[in-house]
Amino acid sequence: MPMPTDAEIARFRDDGAVCLRNAIPLEWIERMRAAVDDDMASPGPMVRINTPQGAPGLFFVDFQLWQRHPAARAFVYESPAREIVARLMGSKEVIYYHDHLLVKEPGTQERTPWHHDQPYYPIDGEQVVSLWTPLDPVDRATCVEYVKGSHRWGRWFQPKFFKQGGVDLQVQDSRFEPLPDLDAERGQHEFLAWDMEPGDVIAFHALTLHGASGNRSTARRRRAWATRWCGDDARYGARAGQISPPIEGHGLKPGDRLECETFPKVWPA
Repeated sequence: MPMPTDAEIARFRDDGAVCLRNAIPLEWIERMRAAVDDDMASPGPMVRINTPQGAPGLFFVDFQLWQRHPAARAFVYESPAREIVARLMGSKEVIYYHDHLLVKEPGTQERTPWHHDQPYYPIDGEQVVSLWTPLDPVDRATCVEYVKGSHRWGRWFQPKFFKQGGVDLQVQDSRFEPLPDLDAERGQHEFLAWDMEPGDVIAFHALTLHGASGNRSTARRRRAWATRWCGDDARYGARAGQISPPIEGHGLKPGDRLECETFPKVWPA
């Protein structure tokens, strides 16, 4: 499969998000579709349902499929994703951090609120990247939107968390500032989103602001699997209050390199 071109690497670093076409072979997409449906039938311990009871659709969220599903684990260790993120980050090594499943069934109204990821993570460093991999065709209206260049603002914003039932809760942290009303500021920013087919992925920096609508389709599912990867400069960091996902048992202290059994080195193989 094609690796990111120099132009795509430049767009990732300048814009904070880039859509890579045909980056993941369809055999991996088929395997992950089966893993996702298995996970929805028997979720993990961090599962969340973000749709209130009685509301249309279903916003299903789970984490760490790689620890429970052979296809997800194989993707982490064998798919082209490892080399893709190494090239985007300019990193000699790649550490796998975690994965995040987000399924919005047809008619789901709940949106993914505006946020950026790194304040949720106990991770410091510039080389932190996600691959957002849709397992179904996605049109631009249903795709995640990214605020172009926001990873370069030098600003960290307060995380928001979904409570069970779909109500979001803002967590205060004196180091992070309140998020501006990005919808009210649409004229001040450029927003990136794409029509996508299975096999396409969006690579985005952990400080790039993003959010997504509900699934307005009446027939098409929106299964998406986001994988998180770290490079040479990533270090375990202290965070006040809640982190997401709440991964424990790794034994790391602030300033430590991430590589351990919980966060394995996956590149070079």
